[in-house]
This record gives sequence, structure tokens and C-alpha cells, in this order.
Amino acid sequence: MGRAIEAFLPQLPADGEILVVSPDPETTAVVDSYAARYPMVHHVADPQRGKPIALNIGLQAARGDIIVLSDGDVFVEKEAVQYLVAPFEDPQVGAVSGHPISLNPTNTILGYWAYLLTEGIHQVRLKRDRAGDFLVCSGYLFAVRSDLISSIPEDALAEDAVISHRIAQQGYRVRYAPEAQVFVKYPTTYRDWRRQKVRSTGGYAQEYIRTSPVRMRSAWLELLYGVQLALRYPRHPREFFWTGLLFIARLHLWLLVFLNVRLLRRPFHRMWQRVETTKRF
Repeated sequence: MGRAIEAFLPQLPADGEILVVSPDPETTAVVDSYAARYPMVHHVADPQRGKPIALNIGLQAARGDIIVLSDGDVFVEKEAVQYLVAPFEDPQVGAVSGHPISLNPTNTILGYWAYLLTEGIHQVRLKRDRAGDFLVCSGYLFAVRSDLISSIPEDALAEDAVISHRIAQQGYRVRYAPEAQVFVKYPTTYRDWRRQKVRSTGGYAQEYIRTSPVRMRSAWLELLYGVQLALRYPRHPREFFWTGLLFIARLHLWLLVFLNVRLLRRPFHRMWQRVETTKRF
């Protein structure tokens, strides 16, 4: 959390503020230590009832016209905020996505998967942005106009996707700022990878997104375009093998999503499980 705050501090405008919605005593202590030194840092109490509720509390507390959202276990590049907010000069832009960069080494299977997926989504966002098509923001770093989104559903599994779709449905454009980089530690065990992906991908099977007239991701679109895209990245036999295993893992993932979200309709607290290996740098 300290590293995340320190990355934002030098990028704040004169009237900017950092609101940290803190979920536990240990994190709160870190936030309070920064708040004591920097008047622009504020702690916002989190009732620990899930990320959507925490986000809603933060959205209600924020005073700015532009709200930048990020996570406490990632950190942004220098000038990321400048690049992120620049597209808002166009009044038709309602949200802007940052560009996640994987910190995981690519010499492991999960590290290679993280690289392949982040680079693949980067290329998709670039292409859609240039074409003026709809795109989904990355929850690791994105910005929105505060008057376009006041809250999200309390059971939303993919809050970034819900916000992106709702802004597009109001007639505003979602842009991509590839220079606004955010560095992310992805899961290092298959169990954590599955937990994280079932949760985030499961959001696309919820009615909020599944019935939206705009679309970027789905099981069908992934099958139609993802295979061809993924096959661009392997450089040697081991990586081709890992890519093949990723196809199997993604199939397993979408089956779990269908089972848990569409068929069994598991409650939010059962779907949202903490992922520990992303917290260790």
C-alpha cells in the first residue's frame, strides 16, 4: 500500500486527493502514517463487505470531477496520471483505461500466461481505441468522470467492466491510454490464478454485462479471436506447450464461470475469495 501511495503522490494536481479505502487494521496503520505526513491522503473506513461496497464508499467520498481508481497491491509509472486524464479534454470521453504491465518472470508457466494475457489485451485495446470501438477499462488503473457513475451493484464481480459498460451506455466513449502504465503482480499458483480469473471473468456472465448492447469479452469472442492472438507470442517449444495448456485452463475457467454464475448462482461472498500470491512483491 505504501508503494502504491508513493507512486501517486508526486503526480497529484494541486487540488488533488488520495482516498484509500482500507480493509484491515494493518493497512489502515500504513495509510494513517501517510495521512499524518501528507494532507492530501485520506483514510476512508471500509466495512469489509466486499470490493463493490468499498468502491461505492470511495465514489461517494470523492470530490474531484475525474476519479482515478487503482488497487493497493499495484503501483503506477511516473506521469501515468497525466497520460490517463489527458483524453478527458474531449467532453465525449467518459472513462480512460490504463495499461497493466506484468511483473511476473516469463520463465514460469504462470508468468508466461500473465505476459501473454496482458500483452494480448493491450493489443486488443489499442486496436479498438484506434477504431473508436467500445473497450473495457482495466481495474488495475482507470479514470472516470465522477458525474457519470455514482455506484455499482453490490454483487458485481467485475466492477471495471460494469463501470465501462454503464458509461458507454450513456453515450460516452471509453478510451485507452497505453502510456499510463501500472505494474501488477499476478498469481503464482494455479489455485490463486483460478480464484482470480473465475471472479473477474464471472462478472461477464452476470446480467449487468451479459445483456449489454456493447461487448468486448465473452467466451465466444475469446474462442473466435483469442486463439489466433495467443499463437503470436510463443517463441520456442516450451512456450507453445504452455500456450496449449492456457487454452485448456481458459476452457476450464469458462466452464467454472457457467457453473458458478449462471447455473448455481453462487452468492458474492462465495465467488470473491482472497488471492494471496498477488500481495507478495
